[in-house]
Amino acid sequence: MINPAKRTSTIELSQIRKMFEVTNPTAINLGIGEPDFDVPENIKLAMEQSIKNNETHYTPNKGYIELREAITQKFKKDNNINTNPENIIVTAGASEALYMCAQAFIDKNDEVILPDPSFLSYEACIKLADGKVVGVNCEMENEFKLKASDVQEKINKNTKAIILNSPSNPTGAVMDKEDIKAIADLSIDHDFLIISDEIYEKIIYDKKHYSPAAYSDNVITINGFSKTYAMTGLRIGYLNAKEEYLEELLKIHQYNIACANSTAQRGAYEALTGPQDTVNKMVNEFKKRRDLIVSRLNEMGYETVNAQGAFYVFPKIENPEEFVKKSAENGVITVPGAAFGQNGKNHVRMSYANSYENIVKAMDILEKGVN
Repeated sequence: MINPAKRTSTIELSQIRKMFEVTNPTAINLGIGEPDFDVPENIKLAMEQSIKNNETHYTPNKGYIELREAITQKFKKDNNINTNPENIIVTAGASEALYMCAQAFIDKNDEVILPDPSFLSYEACIKLADGKVVGVNCEMENEFKLKASDVQEKINKNTKAIILNSPSNPTGAVMDKEDIKAIADLSIDHDFLIISDEIYEKIIYDKKHYSPAAYSDNVITINGFSKTYAMTGLRIGYLNAKEEYLEELLKIHQYNIACANSTAQRGAYEALTGPQDTVNKMVNEFKKRRDLIVSRLNEMGYETVNAQGAFYVFPKIENPEEFVKKSAENGVITVPGAAFGQNGKNHVRMSYANSYENIVKAMDILEKGVN
């Protein structure tokens, strides 16, 4: 037998994807983080026209210039980030962008600060680059928000980077402006990199999103189209970084995928430049679902924070492994919180990226069969 590379020995396949693959098709899936909406019609038409125009060849490594120009304008308008098309790479989803960052900048034994809990891909990417994860507990008492004062305590001479994700997967937490700015200041004072995953930026309720790149140049900003425009399977995202960072990132991108999907890029351009009414409708629907699932879980005695963004809740549950098992047996798929870090061990992640009616059914099942 051929032995695998040592760097893969500490990596396990995603528990989320495992559950996704084995899910009974009749079960109500509260495990997967994928909007249940269809791609808006104007985006579909743009991609259809692109194929009719035979735009199915390689694009520039960084992506179509028109799309990068639109992303540049989006950054200036929405995020107060002054950039230019040459500092943007269009990627195969935000996932590729994250992997690029880890491979381009993390060396063996470099320390990378992670919120705990946080999206499980972060730890995997760090380990694949031989880096070391340094967790910072995000406490339920503080609505799972990452605090700059806690981050400061973890910084030392080996600190290479921090990964931020606001709104957060798996908790729905939205960081306060004061903490975003303070961590940006720390990145300047201590010369470390901020990798800011802003994929849920538009899915936010009663709060405002702030980008650390508005306050520091030591930032790689990652975003994409999967969540905001329900384009998950099209695998299209992007990143922005200053010129000296971008050259290193481009090396990984070039020799990994060469360029992002040409048809999806045309759809992404339409997503940014076309009407945004479908986004607003989707976010309003997510808010209704958030209110429903939070109230029902709290009524059942599962303490649940009123998530301020994304489409996840992270209830506190006494025996999460047993809860997940019983839930699945009764036809509701959830994910154990331990998959997202040590500080998630007493929690379960539930996605409300499912229909309002299915969430009602799921809560009824949990109340009768699990609680």
